[in-house]
Amino acid sequence: MILPTTALYALCILIWGTTWYAITAQLDVLVPEVGVAIRFGLAALVLLVFCRVRGQRLRFPARVQALIFAQGMAGFYASYVCVYAAERFVASGVVAVGYAASPLFGLVLARAFLGTRMSARVALGGLAGIAGVVLIFWHEFTRLTASDQVLWGAELTMGSVLLSSLSTIAVAGYQRLGIRGWGPLAWAMAYGAAAAALHALAHGAPWAWSWRPAFIGSLAWLSLAGSILAFGAYYALVHRVGAAKAGYTGVLTPVVALVVSSLFENFVWTGLTVAGIALAILGNVVAMWRGSAPRDTLKAEPA
Repeated sequence: MILPTTALYALCILIWGTTWYAITAQLDVLVPEVGVAIRFGLAALVLLVFCRVRGQRLRFPARVQALIFAQGMAGFYASYVCVYAAERFVASGVVAVGYAASPLFGLVLARAFLGTRMSARVALGGLAGIAGVVLIFWHEFTRLTASDQVLWGAELTMGSVLLSSLSTIAVAGYQRLGIRGWGPLAWAMAYGAAAAALHALAHGAPWAWSWRPAFIGSLAWLSLAGSILAFGAYYALVHRVGAAKAGYTGVLTPVVALVVSSLFENFVWTGLTVAGIALAILGNVVAMWRGSAPRDTLKAEPA
């Protein structure tokens, strides 16, 4: 079954909007690199078994494997270690705003690596989305201080966004070669998990565990929904609408995260919150308006 583009966006936004909260249950027990290794190790194992049972392709030419390796190292190792670590140092709003910059990162990187046209409409929508998320989390910014921890957390956040965008470019690269399906995602997650595990072993990070329902439930949600289902939908979007426009999932995801925070963490809604949500949605409308959408897409069949 081929899902509509709007359904793919909805899956990514709704699932990833809840993973911000799920990650906090992991950080209570695991250091970032161990958490990343376990999360994507489980996801890779499930996907590899699924591909083997369904007879999906798992062998690829060296050029494709190089792109998959780059995807795994950037997207499922370095990027996620950075974002897990960032959540230990800075407010969640800072990380959310960083990921709202992903459309602009995607626009620039797609131009540099894929030769796609720079679109003023996409850039304008991205800026509006970032401004909206800034308003949503303005109350958290007012509590920040210019400490070394805050600066380090901000650097980790922006590094994570850049690495995630580079990973998306690698995906777009092998999709242009006609490679699709779950096999590349399985290998990329396996590479990322292995790198995170080696990172943990190299500096003696503790491999802790907990049988608390919150820990097990959040790990299952992060591995199965947040990794397999959401990334499958996201890379289908990259294939269908292009790397830059697929990045707009990073603009509305914080809005969902805000709703989750209000339900479970007593987040207080203000006039700025409502204005920020409206501005973030407006940014997406500007960028995705069908009548004059930018030609920054990869023309190919849905994954």
